[in-house]
Amino acid sequence: MEEQGTGIRVEAMSAEYAQQATVWAERLGLPLQDDAAGFAVQVGAEGLQIQQLGPQAPGPVRVDFVEGQAAHRRQFGGGNGQMIAKAVGISQGIRPLVLDATAGLGKDAFVLASLGCQMTLIERQPLIAALLEDGLARARSDAEVGPIVGRMRLLTGNAIERMRAWEGEAPQVIYLDPMFPHRDKSALVKKEMRVFRPLVGDDLDAPALLEAALALASHRVVVKRPRKAPIIDGPKPSHSLEGKSSRYDIYPKKALKA
Repeated sequence: MEEQGTGIRVEAMSAEYAQQATVWAERLGLPLQDDAAGFAVQVGAEGLQIQQLGPQAPGPVRVDFVEGQAAHRRQFGGGNGQMIAKAVGISQGIRPLVLDATAGLGKDAFVLASLGCQMTLIERQPLIAALLEDGLARARSDAEVGPIVGRMRLLTGNAIERMRAWEGEAPQVIYLDPMFPHRDKSALVKKEMRVFRPLVGDDLDAPALLEAALALASHRVVVKRPRKAPIIDGPKPSHSLEGKSSRYDIYPKKALKA
């Protein structure tokens, strides 16, 4: 199959969204016309989405905190018994202030917010940050989900620089889920990965990310990794929580207290 380009255009899904598409194109610095583009940022009735173009492309990627996977996990995910909840230190009377410094599509941050944590999210890739911003905005009007996303604050830019220049109260817990260098076997597992790999690449600065997080967090740093992946170069975690496909490496600084 011919390799698709990595150029990106913005397009309206119908005429009524043309003005919104123009606004997003200006904000993101992207063209409205590019016949050679490999990706399209599409604006339509379901909000903002990214669609890989060309034959055999997967479906669109968008952020939806109200329906689908987010709703299912909110209702049936296991509450405080989830591994991610244990990893960040949620327990009776304890809901830490958490910084998700590699927010991505916000899935893990939304889980923690739904469990009562105040969340700050940092996303450095402008397109992903735009999807997050759009998803949060749409979710605010939902009676059930609105209060949850009200606990989620989105920042954009380089997380390492943001953490090094942090002002105000330090997050108690910093959560990191760096993009792991892919293997060919798993390259097509998730459509999000197929779409984002060409746009985002791997987080080759993960050691610097961990270093900045350890310097800022008041209580602990949690790093999510594929289950069999090596730990990030740098200090060793004190312990890990391991699941079927992923694990959480935990770097404690002091105990969380209610």
